[in-house]
Parts: sequence; C-alpha cells; structure tokens
Amino acid sequence: MTSSTPPPGPDEPPAGPSGDQRSSARERDELDELRHRVRTLENTGRSPATRHHWFRSTGSVLLILLASLLSLLAVVSVWVNSIVQDTDRYVATVGPLASNPDVQKAITNRVTTAVLAQVDVEGLVKELEEAAAEKGASPKAAELLGNLKGPITSGLKSLVSGTVERVVSSSAFDTVWVNANRRAHSAFDKAITGESDAAVSVKNGQVAIDVGPIVAQVKDRLVSAGFKPAARIPDVHTEFVVFASEDVGKIKWYLRVLEILGRWLPLIVVLIAAAGVYLAVHRRRALIGAALGVFAAMLLLGITLTVLRSVYLDHLPAGASDAAAGAVFDSLVKFLRAGVRAVGAVALVTAVGAFLVGPSRVAVLTRTGCRKAIGALRDVCVSAGLPLGAVGRFVHRYKQWIGGVILAVAAIVLFTWNYPTVAVVLWTLVIVLIAFAIREFLDSGTPDTPSAATPAA
Repeated sequence: MTSSTPPPGPDEPPAGPSGDQRSSARERDELDELRHRVRTLENTGRSPATRHHWFRSTGSVLLILLASLLSLLAVVSVWVNSIVQDTDRYVATVGPLASNPDVQKAITNRVTTAVLAQVDVEGLVKELEEAAAEKGASPKAAELLGNLKGPITSGLKSLVSGTVERVVSSSAFDTVWVNANRRAHSAFDKAITGESDAAVSVKNGQVAIDVGPIVAQVKDRLVSAGFKPAARIPDVHTEFVVFASEDVGKIKWYLRVLEILGRWLPLIVVLIAAAGVYLAVHRRRALIGAALGVFAAMLLLGITLTVLRSVYLDHLPAGASDAAAGAVFDSLVKFLRAGVRAVGAVALVTAVGAFLVGPSRVAVLTRTGCRKAIGALRDVCVSAGLPLGAVGRFVHRYKQWIGGVILAVAAIVLFTWNYPTVAVVLWTLVIVLIAFAIREFLDSGTPDTPSAATPAA
C-alpha cells in the first residue's frame, strides 16, 4: 500500500522536527539546567531560607524547653507564696492535722512527758510517809508507802495521758488548734524568712510550734479531777516539731526566693512558651510539644515529691514519730500536689486539643463525626420550625472569632483562678466543649447576603 502524501519537490526543503519534538528538546535542556543548579546548591550548602528555618526551629525548641523547666519552679513558687502570705490557705493546710490520729498521738506523748517532768513523784511519796507518821502508822506501813514510787508513777502517767488524750481528741481542741495556727501565721512567716517568734521558732534545724497552751488546759483538768499537786505545775513551753532538716538555713533562703517569684514566674513561663510557639515554623506542632513538655515537668515534680517524702522520713531526728511526720508532710504538700495535677491536666488537654485541630486522619474523622452529628440535630430542629436566621448567618461569618473568644475566656478563667484543681480544669473543659457545640449548632452554613441584588453590568 502506497502513501497518499506526495514526495517533496526538488525545490522544497526537507521536513524539520515537529513542534512537540522542539518542546521536548527545550524541556530536556531546562531539566538539565535545573539539575545543574541543584548540584551547585548541594555543593555550596543550604539555602538562606533553609538556614532561616533551622534558626527558628532551634530557638523555638530552646524556648519551649526553658518554659517546661521553669514551670516546675512556677508551681512550687505559687505554693510557697500561698503558704507564706495567705493566712486562710495556711490554716486550710494545717487545720486538718488537729483531727489526724497520728498527730494527736504524737502531741499526747509530748504533752504527757512535759507534764510528768513537772510532777515530783518522790516528793509525793515523802508527803505520804510524813502524813502516815503523823497519823501514828506502824513502821511496816511506812515502809510499804516508801515502795509506792513505781505504782504511783505508773498510775500518774496513766492519769495524765488519759487527760491529755481527752483534751487533744475533743472538738474544742480543733478550734484551739485552728485559732492558734491563725495567730501564729505571721510568726511562721518570720520563721521561714529567718526570724523567730514565741509561737513559732526555727532553731537546731527545726521549725517547731509551741504547744504550751495545751499543757495549761491539761493542768486545769487535772486540778478539776482532784489531783491537787497539778496546781504546782508551772507554765511550760514545749514544742511540736513541724519540720526538721539540717539544711533548714538553705531551705529558708530558697523559700524566700520562691516567695518573691511566686507572683510573676507563672506569667513569665506562659510568655516564654508563647514566644517558642510563635517562633516555630510549624506552630501547631510546637504547641503540642510545649504542652507535652509542661506535662512531663509536672510528672517529674510529682515523682520528686514522693521521693522527697521518703528521704525526709529517713532523716528524722531520734524519737520523732514517723507517722506524725508523714501526716504533716502530706498536709503541707497537699495543695502543691493539687497544683501539679491541675497544671498537668491543663497541659494534657491543650496537647489533645492542638492534635485534634490538625490534619491527621484521627483528627479529621473526629471533627467530621462531631460536625455531622451536630448538623443532623440542627437540621431536625430547623425542620421542626426553629428559626436561625440572622443569628446563624452571624455565627457563620464570625465563626473563627467566636472560637477564639471561647478559648481566651477559658484561659483567663484558669489563669486567674486562685488555686485551680483538676475538677476546675475538667469543668472548664466541659463548658468549652459545650460552647463549641453550641457554636456549631448555630452555624447555618450560609453567609450574609446583600438585601438587594446587584444589577448585572
């Protein structure tokens, strides 16, 4: 079969390459040029944009790490500031110790020892002997009275111990304990900052509270019960040790520094973390990293408190009650542990929230599912006659701004709450989720439209 195209004439030039062939050749030249440039850039180093991103990423990581570490000091400083300067907080901390069985037992033993030390048992026995001699008792009876020192001491100890226990376990003692600690709070502040006071003292590596008023109450009860020699007991100032450490001087200095930083350090931590997130190339990932860093710091602080408790109990002075010391330690760090849990909960919620707004499959499925469920409920309500109208159009137009306001209000509430707990964090989270659900429900999906159509040109 022959071709229908006639052969070129003798005067016609030979056919050249087609347009597609010329384009392919030009593309190959450009591709070779690009490859050459890539090799040149690889040989000369990274591009300025890449180096700029590297500096931003490094700075962001350093700021986030600094914020995570400072969050430890921030939580501790807030706790120290509340214990030293807030009287109600201090009373709420030490008040429950009045009804703690271990503390009651330790105070009972301490007061009983102090009272018995003021009673002259030998003098009592001698008075009995003299009274028996005046009555004309036989020498054998006088000898028997001389051997009563042991039984009298034992009975007296039982009497005093029972009286002290009744005083310490009474409801009136709770009031006395709380009022005494409230009055002593200013002295406690002086003790922590290096001064001393009659009610609270720091000496020999110990922070101790004077429980002499309890001795006075025991004295009155013994006299009322018929034990007349108790009236001779002088005013006794005996101390109940709240905290003992050989390094109490250094601890006082540290606590003083943390007290000064207590008001400003949390704000500084937030600003440093915000700067780290803003500087990052991928800010959402940086926010997740910052939140997880703070959560890890709170986890480390919680573990440290548990270890410090064991170390503290292992270094108690001889004769101290381990159970009472443990109860005092737990009471003093009770609100610190609550603060650690609250900050950790906020950090974890922030990390989860930042993850759920991302492009991952789990996040997209979660958002889509919630949006469809709320949309179906909205459609049902609209079909039943619920008018959204201008409200729906307004929410649709300013949806992102409304979400920002919800998050800002939640952040302000948590940051300005005096002592937030895990319950406060969870309830705030629930309210935020409800607010976002309401926002999604009110979003009609139709933007504002002009009232009159613009005529066509």
